[in-house]
Amino acid sequence: MGTMSVEVPEIDQLLAMTSPARYGDELPDEGGRGGALHLSSVLPAISSAIGHPIPTAIHADPKRLQEALGLPDARSAVVVLVDGLGYWNINMRLGHSPYLRSLMADGVNQRPIATCMPSTTVAAMSTFGTGTCPGLTGMTGYTQLNPDNGEICQLISFKNAPAPLKLQQQPTIFERLAEQDVRVTSSGLPKFAFSALTQAALRGSDYISNDDPRRRIMTAAKAANTPGLTYVYLRDADKIGHNYGWDSDKWIGTYERIDAQLSLLRRSVPKNTLIVIVADHGMITADPEACIDIASEPQLMWGVANVGGEPRCVMLYGEDGEDGENPEDIAARWRDVLGERAQVRTRRQAIEEGVYGPVDERVKSMIGDVVVSAAGSTTIVDSRTQAEKAMHLPSVHGSLTYMESDIPCLIDVA
Repeated sequence: MGTMSVEVPEIDQLLAMTSPARYGDELPDEGGRGGALHLSSVLPAISSAIGHPIPTAIHADPKRLQEALGLPDARSAVVVLVDGLGYWNINMRLGHSPYLRSLMADGVNQRPIATCMPSTTVAAMSTFGTGTCPGLTGMTGYTQLNPDNGEICQLISFKNAPAPLKLQQQPTIFERLAEQDVRVTSSGLPKFAFSALTQAALRGSDYISNDDPRRRIMTAAKAANTPGLTYVYLRDADKIGHNYGWDSDKWIGTYERIDAQLSLLRRSVPKNTLIVIVADHGMITADPEACIDIASEPQLMWGVANVGGEPRCVMLYGEDGEDGENPEDIAARWRDVLGERAQVRTRRQAIEEGVYGPVDERVKSMIGDVVVSAAGSTTIVDSRTQAEKAMHLPSVHGSLTYMESDIPCLIDVA
């Protein structure tokens, strides 16, 4: 494998829309995305690498995923998920990250893998944690319709949402490994130990809480002395990206600290430990001039009862009953108004295209009747329900651009 660095395309190429990734164990066809090279493959592949292969509803052959991703066998593995640190975000800032730069020089790491659609934390975390897809986990967006009460619920805090185990019924890889008496350790912030999102997407590990970031890394490294799997979640790149922009100095400082944490992990784990670094999604810089407020475009609201999703991937729920409109008509109006600024799919179209992977019957009504993926640097907001800050985040994610949906799967062996 060569040690050339990755060539970063022009930003307009990175903001082009990808075709939605496929789910399965195959390598993608030329020009295709996903299959074995997908966030859903990572934990099944690692389970195979540590000698306890866990197949899932999407992935029948963990060994094949291990080979496709290029993971060596290991007694002990540490997987780190860095929230918001997309493949291109890393490669556009490599000068600030000596450790990641050294990994990126290795040919095996010079290919991005795909995250799910929408490219957002709740959908991606549950896809990652279960080795499946949003169509099976029922976690299809930052906010979505709760069929139990007909209202919009939020899936980070689970405000107004079904109970985590009622919503997300797929077993997690952590649970399945623990059932086989494999050690599974999470090292993280106390506030996430029993959070709704952890229960839904990442339940089943022995969770060790530490407030101090250095201590979290050292705890993970120490856990790796025993065969099994260790999970570390680093959230600051996403948090700082949303608050200040991923192209801000503050983000660079955060990125440098993350690189130092990852380097510390690499130096502290026992020899021969497998380290895999992934993300849930990338990030783009929003263009304030390209913000569409649906509250000020009356024709966009015709026939729409509820709006869910997020600024880069909006889900529209039609009015029920006699007055209910055909989703095709709502979609046609949105296409007319938005033109090139978005891709508009009806739920039926999205499901037929495999955007969410296979979709359980119970999950269908959670997905919008119409799903709108923003193109370029466009954001779509609703000033009737959203706070000023939420409508004007400097950096965002959720759509299908390369920048948002290409994620790292970086492999290192101590």
